[in-house]
Amino acid sequence: MLILPRNVKSLFMKRSIIWILTVVMTTALLGLLALEVVYMENMIKMRNEQFGEIVTRSIHEVSTMLEQNETKYYLDQDLADAAAYRGSGRFDYGGDLAASDSLAASEVIDGMKLKRPANFNTLKNLNDSYLLKQEILKEQYLYQRSMLNEVILTILTRSSDRPIAERADSTTVREYMASELENNGLTLPFEFAVTRRGGTMVYNTARYDSIVGKGASPYVQVLFPGDPVGKQHYLNVVFPTKGKYIFSSIKFILPSMAFTLLLLGVFIYTIFIAFKQKRLSEIKNDFINNMTHEFKTPISSISIAAQMLSDDSVRKSPEMLRHVATVINDETKRLRFQVEKVLQMSMFDRDNATMRLEEEDANALVESVVHTFKLKVEKYGGTITMTLDAEDPIVNVDRMHMTNVIFNLLDNAIKYRREEVPLNLQVTTTNPTEHSLQIVVEDNGIGIRREDLKRIFEKFYRAGTGNRHDVKGFGLGLAYVHKMVTLFGGSIRAESDYGNGTRFIISLPLFEA
Repeated sequence: MLILPRNVKSLFMKRSIIWILTVVMTTALLGLLALEVVYMENMIKMRNEQFGEIVTRSIHEVSTMLEQNETKYYLDQDLADAAAYRGSGRFDYGGDLAASDSLAASEVIDGMKLKRPANFNTLKNLNDSYLLKQEILKEQYLYQRSMLNEVILTILTRSSDRPIAERADSTTVREYMASELENNGLTLPFEFAVTRRGGTMVYNTARYDSIVGKGASPYVQVLFPGDPVGKQHYLNVVFPTKGKYIFSSIKFILPSMAFTLLLLGVFIYTIFIAFKQKRLSEIKNDFINNMTHEFKTPISSISIAAQMLSDDSVRKSPEMLRHVATVINDETKRLRFQVEKVLQMSMFDRDNATMRLEEEDANALVESVVHTFKLKVEKYGGTITMTLDAEDPIVNVDRMHMTNVIFNLLDNAIKYRREEVPLNLQVTTTNPTEHSLQIVVEDNGIGIRREDLKRIFEKFYRAGTGNRHDVKGFGLGLAYVHKMVTLFGGSIRAESDYGNGTRFIISLPLFEA
């Protein structure tokens, strides 16, 4: 047996210390868990923001590239038109220079073929060819600027009239989008759609509608912001695996949270065990105190009787000798009965308790116990009656243990009687069904509180007795009764009207040959 030092034991047994440790440790673990949850939420928020920035930047670049394609388209168109006009000789470098008398010849300067004015020789003689070159470049610049102005004007006035499917076809958009996402380090699959103002669909990829239908929020970017507001279109992009991508970046936190929860669970279980051990310790102390009281009286009586036997006057009186012998015999029986009750509980820790199950007549067993108990009931001014209505009383039980079951129930009825009311015990047997036997033991004692009814069959548990302080016992009787009835294949339950009495109802299966 492990014996703890007194200071350690007292510390362990203090409920307040256990509660303080519980509160401190639980608060610490819950605080750690809360910090992990907050950290995970912040990580998710940050990853969402980073993801949104990458996507927003990417689709903005896609929109810019589509605008550049638009500008290139109109530049190519105007250059083609300009080339056609030059081929027809209608104008050269921004004006009808072919009809001018001032440009009668041509010369190559820095690889460029330039029109030469009529007074070129004079200018050359004056070493002024540089000025001529500057003049021709200026004419070229003016021509190119006028061409760009025409392209810009065309884009502003006519580009929005082109079908959006030509300006931003799905293949180009997908290629640009994939390229920009990859450049930004994002290689997730995506679906997209182009919509008009108001949400009308122009075109979309195959899985776009199903993904949006599941609650995914698309990222939106205006295509061709220079278009009139009423003719603007929007690029909508969704990512079906966005949740997995975000989760993959924070999943390293989950093991830490799992270990914290495991630690919290183990701690709570440990505290539960500590309180259970404390309760068992209290029950053990109550058991020892009750057992001491139960054993103290018969031992004292036997001791006094033994001292009387040493007196010569007692030994010379046969009547006194008989009286002393009777006292010793009665107190020895009482002591043996208490020891037997303790030994009865030893089988609770053994699954293979020795049982001699035989055919027994329950009516005969009840009648035998009631007959033996009648004198004890009458000693307290009470009455005991039995009603044996069971037509088929044959059950498969151990005779000794079944007798003890009924005896313990009757003994409890005497212990918990009401002093102001004469004791009245009733024992009945019936056959509620063709396959069962029912034994009911009813008294008019102090009764059992409702909160105690659920626990009266627990080992060492003793229900409160109100103002009664003379009720002794180990809290083993009803636990033993429940154990035996269960081993017989039956059941037992208690019904009580607190202050007016209790009924114990035993149900046993009938013996079947």
